[in-house]
Amino acid sequence: MDIMERITQAIEGNAVILFMKGTPEFPQCGFSSRASQAVAACGSEFAYVNVLADPDVRANLHRYADWPTFPQLYIKGELVGGCDIIMELYESGELQKLVDAAS
Repeated sequence: MDIMERITQAIEGNAVILFMKGTPEFPQCGFSSRASQAVAACGSEFAYVNVLADPDVRANLHRYADWPTFPQLYIKGELVGGCDIIMELYESGELQKLVDAAS
C-alpha cells in the first residue's frame, strides 16, 4: 500500500488521531507531550501514530495537509493543527467539544 493511502486510511479510520513523536505514555518531545496530554484530558480514547517509529509517515505526512511540523491532530478527518492550536483549543474548552462531537 502506498504511504499516502496508509495515511489517509489512518486519518479516515479514526475519529481522533494524533501524529506525534513518541507515544502518549512516552512522548519524545515537549510539544507531543503537551498535545497528547491535552487530548487525553478530554476523556475520550484517541489513536496515535509514532512518527519516529514510522519514517515513511514522518517524511510524507506534511504532503497530506500541508502542515510541516509534529504533532498533528486530526478530528473526523480534518486537520485541527499542531501543539499551539491544540493547547489554545484545550484552554478555551473548544477541544473538549470537538472530541465529544467526534465520539
